[in-house]
Amino acid sequence: MIGLAVIGAGYWGPNLVRNAQATPALHLRWLCDLNEARARSVLGPYSTVQVSTCYEQILADPAVDAVAIATPAVTHFDLVRAALEAGKHVLVEKPLTCSYADGAKLVQAAQRAGLVLMCDHTFCYTPAAMKIRELIHAGEIGELCFFDSVRINLGLIQPDVGVLWDLAPHDAAILDFILPADVRPVAVTAHGADPLGTGRACVAYLSVWLSSGVLAHVHVNWLSPTKIRTVVIGGSRRTIVWNDLKPDQRLAIYDRGVDQAADPDERRQALISYRLGDVLVPALPEREALGAVMADFAAAITDGRAPQTDGHSGLRVLAVLEAAARSLAHGGTRIDIEGITS
Repeated sequence: MIGLAVIGAGYWGPNLVRNAQATPALHLRWLCDLNEARARSVLGPYSTVQVSTCYEQILADPAVDAVAIATPAVTHFDLVRAALEAGKHVLVEKPLTCSYADGAKLVQAAQRAGLVLMCDHTFCYTPAAMKIRELIHAGEIGELCFFDSVRINLGLIQPDVGVLWDLAPHDAAILDFILPADVRPVAVTAHGADPLGTGRACVAYLSVWLSSGVLAHVHVNWLSPTKIRTVVIGGSRRTIVWNDLKPDQRLAIYDRGVDQAADPDERRQALISYRLGDVLVPALPEREALGAVMADFAAAITDGRAPQTDGHSGLRVLAVLEAAARSLAHGGTRIDIEGITS
């Protein structure tokens, strides 16, 4: 079994603890948090898992093969680097780090050490996201025409990052996961607002240009009294609607859309017809995606392979986020991603 330590017992850490204990290939040995009482409350009074307030103590334990990090984003670089230098495999909560340059350093360090570096892009492990990826890569929806995501709710307002770095990593990761291999983001614009005067954007809108000419759009918001988790992906043949708050119909595939005339002259004259077909609702298993994350992390360590959401996927997400942050800081200026990654 793989000896595991979880660092961070706050919002996400307890979920990591629970799923680690439910993963046969993992043996949870430590839970680390600056608040010892909080860590012990997560584990319960009868747990044999050890508690520490010092991550150096955990990294020095030879029985620990891997660590899962669920701490504020500003701490990720130092914690992940220390774990890699100690010879531990690492699973880190999104985002990988707070900058592309730091993320690249971690990816290189993991490669040099021959260690697994994995990003916890949990939504990429949901049955819905996997089905969407399957449909797009198999050409079932035709050519990708648009990607539109809405991720809004009331809170939690983070003390260290704006809504862009808190919620948009999910959508950037989903986009990265489902895109065809020959399509990639090339530029980003972002607009945001801080109506509460918190000093950081609480509402943000991202436009992401893809190499295929398609425009992807993401809306994230901490201030909506209504929670919405919807992704609409339009293709030349079919359109996919993913409503993550609708358990009885998380995914719907619409055979509806616009048929353009084949003749270029007729296209210029906007001669189109509308196609109204059936709606397919595929049967999807109901399972906790984080359990699949933990299983993939363990299998990647055991098999010596890259996990589905490895450090490189984390870097691609960081490139979009950093470009968006720069655009936001410059009033919505278009930022080329090549300028971030070169």
